[in-house]
Amino acid sequence: MDPETLYFAKTHEWVSVTGNVATVGITDFAVRLLTDIVYLSLPVAGKVYRPGQAMGEVESVKAVSDIYAPVSGEVLEVNLGLPEQLQLLSESPFERAWIVKLKLSDASELEKLMNRAQYLGHCDG
Repeated sequence: MDPETLYFAKTHEWVSVTGNVATVGITDFAVRLLTDIVYLSLPVAGKVYRPGQAMGEVESVKAVSDIYAPVSGEVLEVNLGLPEQLQLLSESPFERAWIVKLKLSDASELEKLMNRAQYLGHCDG
């Protein structure tokens, strides 16, 4: 996925939208900040989230951080292999390291997210 086409949350999640499905992951910036990721907890299929609600956690040798839902939706699919392949978060954060696919409840929520340039500005600030 081209990061220039994604939506970004201030809490470092990215969103790719295809039809009414939002694929969500954490950004390369977040992965670099965390360094040495040792654990990832994932949401469960069927659970419904709203923006800002914690869906899981990522743990590094430095800290434990929540993974937040950037948009509302029901979990359709979870990347179950990711916890055993944590290196993908560094190697392929925008492609193979997606975390969850949500059925979008309200596509207008995407308007509250940032584009890549805005997100990078947020990270520099």
